[in-house]
Amino acid sequence: MDSNLTQRRQSLEEKIPDIKKTLDMVEYLQERREGKKKAAEDDEDDLDDEDVKKPLKTTFELNDTLFAEAELEETDTVYLWLGANVMLSYKIPAAIALLKSKLEVAQTSLDNTIEDLEFLREQLTIMEVNTARVYNWDVKRRREKREREEAQKTKSLE
Repeated sequence: MDSNLTQRRQSLEEKIPDIKKTLDMVEYLQERREGKKKAAEDDEDDLDDEDVKKPLKTTFELNDTLFAEAELEETDTVYLWLGANVMLSYKIPAAIALLKSKLEVAQTSLDNTIEDLEFLREQLTIMEVNTARVYNWDVKRRREKREREEAQKTKSLE
């Protein structure tokens, strides 16, 4: 049970930073998109503004040791890897809502797992103390029994 909870804790501790990284990136994309809309509204007469049309260059992680460069054009859709070979497309606001809910659930689950581990460790300590008490009681009982038997033998020899 302890190892199962420890594995779960490690898994959640790995997932939470990934969810946060993804959420930060999607929020950045939304902020950038909103910034471009505001810039386009402010500079309707300025057609030579290249910053508005410039794609975002980024490096993203494919694997622990493998990265790739990409140019992201403006879009209102992101693709989220849900696991089990499933990737779905979401509109940016829906993706943010989904990621926030997943982050909250993962954080709550991590907190509960840590609490369960602490409770389990406390119960193990209590069990070990009680086992030691029962063992000591049994040692004391046997010693008293042996002393009584020795006392009876000495009385019978007299």
